[in-house]
Amino acid sequence: MTVRFTRRRASHLLGGTLILAMVGLSGQPALAGASAPEAKGNGPGGALAAAFDSAAKRYDVPRDLLAALGYAETHLDGHAGEPSASGGYGVMHLASNPKLRTLDEAATLTGLSISALRSRDSANITGAAAVLRSYADAAGLTRAQRADINRWYPLVAKYGGSSQPATARLYADTVYDTLATGFTAQTAAGPFGLAGRSVAPQRGELAAVAPLGAQADVGILSTDYGPAAWVPANSANYTASSRESSYPINYIVIHTMQGTYAGSISWFQNAAAGTSAHYLLRSSDGAVTQMVRDKDIAWHAGNWTYNTQSIGIEHEGYINNASWYTDAMYRSSAALTKYLCEKYGIPKTRSNIIGHNQVPGATHTDPGPNWNWTYYMQLITGSTGGGWSTTVDNTTSGRFTASGNWGTSSYSAQRQGTDYRFADPVAASDAAWYKVNIPETGNYRVDVWYPADAGYNDSTPYVVVTTSGNQTVHVNQRANGGQWRSLGTFNLAAGDANKVGVSRWTNGTGYVIADAIRVTRV
Repeated sequence: MTVRFTRRRASHLLGGTLILAMVGLSGQPALAGASAPEAKGNGPGGALAAAFDSAAKRYDVPRDLLAALGYAETHLDGHAGEPSASGGYGVMHLASNPKLRTLDEAATLTGLSISALRSRDSANITGAAAVLRSYADAAGLTRAQRADINRWYPLVAKYGGSSQPATARLYADTVYDTLATGFTAQTAAGPFGLAGRSVAPQRGELAAVAPLGAQADVGILSTDYGPAAWVPANSANYTASSRESSYPINYIVIHTMQGTYAGSISWFQNAAAGTSAHYLLRSSDGAVTQMVRDKDIAWHAGNWTYNTQSIGIEHEGYINNASWYTDAMYRSSAALTKYLCEKYGIPKTRSNIIGHNQVPGATHTDPGPNWNWTYYMQLITGSTGGGWSTTVDNTTSGRFTASGNWGTSSYSAQRQGTDYRFADPVAASDAAWYKVNIPETGNYRVDVWYPADAGYNDSTPYVVVTTSGNQTVHVNQRANGGQWRSLGTFNLAAGDANKVGVSRWTNGTGYVIADAIRVTRV
């Protein structure tokens, strides 16, 4: 159920002659001109922060509540105006589907065009604030009551659009949990975040509704998989059956929701959805909800034969945003898949545990390039086998070396680990090296991780030491940061030595970044 989104790329280029050879107080290399994220708008997050400030003031909606709602919905990624699986748009997920029309409500309330509300962050945030304020007015909240962030809980639940009380509570709880814990997001406008705060949401009628999965609520736990909550999908979205008598179960199909956990549960409860999955996984903690019984046929693969013979597992998030794929979700999903494989005799191989993109005739691309199949399969099988993999960060003890010409920064939220290294481009290699202990000579995939910024290098040379000599791959570090990016597959010699380097010798402009690398046996 995936739509491929195209990432917006930074438009400001930074010439090499304008780079300042110093580090700011934040630890970020200082950038010249307006290409530094802090220079756009007011403070961290720039234009996005300004948009939240403006919308909150205009409609008298708590600014932090708006930001937390947006993060809970999309991690503040507008996906270039493309819709989610349930027809939601922008950082605030203004929806246009048969069940929820917050996009149309926003257009009426603000006078902004549907096109602007879909594609412009500022308009989208304004639209969401207007919708929430209209709910507050309908509920009779006074100005003093609107100033109390805890009074907005029922209105947040209404914004989520679920007609099922347990799902509505799940949605609103997620937003208030985000307020309580705080967050940091890397956005198109720069890093943006909130500090955690004390909350005591006034749940109103939803206070009497047991959260999904609560042991005391008889009947909501799955009878197929004990750790899962049971929330049935609308019967119009799947086919009742009697598997394994009617059909064998031969496959597990891995999906990415292109949406949120609560939103997807609500969508599968909608008769107009025309789609479903057996299990759904939450990003933050790996919580599991089952919506279609194993014996029944969920509509998830886009191929009837595979639907009849598979169990579909949806994972919260969006394929082009790596921040959704948490270790908690990987581990919980792997435990579920292992259980299902053993229960139904499904081989624990990549021929039987497949991505949606591997289904014959698939037009979908999930789980996407950020899904770590090697790690996932290791969790399922309990051994590394032929999928040996290791990650080396710039802080890994004894595994990273760089000269004193390389600075250290913790500025970007897209970093791997606590910090990363940066250096000016020069007409000399002066490489930063990652040392890897290759277990045996063979073919290995090399992935790299770096934060992206308009002031970073548009042609960074990565040097891979192969059995046939050094091979260089140039990477544009102004785009596609905060995720693993493959340099390709190389034949590497056994032994403990420098295997991957980041060179400073490039005709590109902007800082050269060295953060982390991953090497995987293929």
